[in-house]
Amino acid sequence: MLKELEKLAAFIGNTPLIELKNNDANLFAKLEYNNFSGSSKDRAAFSIIYNGIKSGKISENTTIIASSSGNLAIAVASICKRLKLRFVPVIDPNINSSYETLLNLMSHRVVKVTERDHTGGYLLTRINVVNELHAVTPDSFIADQYGDPNNYKGYYGLGEEIISSFEELDYIFVAVSSSGAITGISDFIKKNKPEVKIVGVDVEGSVIFSDKPVKRYISGIGASQIPPIMENAIIDDVVIMSQMSIIRGCTELLNEQAIFAGASSGAVYLAAKNYFRFNDIEESKATSLLIFPDKGHTYLDTIYNEEWGNQLAAKLNEEVLSTNF
Repeated sequence: MLKELEKLAAFIGNTPLIELKNNDANLFAKLEYNNFSGSSKDRAAFSIIYNGIKSGKISENTTIIASSSGNLAIAVASICKRLKLRFVPVIDPNINSSYETLLNLMSHRVVKVTERDHTGGYLLTRINVVNELHAVTPDSFIADQYGDPNNYKGYYGLGEEIISSFEELDYIFVAVSSSGAITGISDFIKKNKPEVKIVGVDVEGSVIFSDKPVKRYISGIGASQIPPIMENAIIDDVVIMSQMSIIRGCTELLNEQAIFAGASSGAVYLAAKNYFRFNDIEESKATSLLIFPDKGHTYLDTIYNEEWGNQLAAKLNEEVLSTNF
């Protein structure tokens, strides 16, 4: 299995770097959706599974179980399919329909939770179900993207790619969810170029940087708990985006840069643009790198669907009114 994974390693990493058009700063984007299964989570999934096999925790008879809102599940499913391992993803209603369809094709079984946790999200419910399945499934392994350090260590390679691509770099903007990317990138970059500022991008209602949880309807960004691996992250600043602004960010990214990307990418793009447009940044024409984790095709029914966006706006307004009264 390790030999098979080593063959796959050639298709993970070394993703394209492009310069974006912007008048306020020098913006570059790392197109992580060019990884094997279509997202940056390939780095995390590969690292978790590889080290699980190497340590003897995963054998040919092991069932892999994972909580995911989409990309991690797809990445793990792709690896498990190649290794002929059983995979059981635990997902929730916020997952994109195309991802759910694909997981049903690639997985041994898909478990979908429908009950929100006390924060208004589904993450804690998913994690509880994962632990329950692990307890009753002989020879099972949890691909834990929230607590396994091999998650963020899988992004050290991305850190190396960043270091080798820039002689001077001022900022890196990274969306947060399970937080493997921002933890791995920041840990590696700060050890090599401590002057680079790491900016985390989150969504309103996520508890990673806030204590005010609310219902979230966009997958791939934010979380209902602070992932344990976040204690290893070194973050200089944080930008919190509304759910509607994420939709705007994706639309602007497509219209202004011809890049069709997912929710996290849109959030990072608008956050970076506004950061230099509205903040008094000392650096003139600061050079920034934006991490774009995945493509936009799985968001065609949601973020890129005008009717869905209008329904979301109405729903969010109703929730605000009900809270005020």
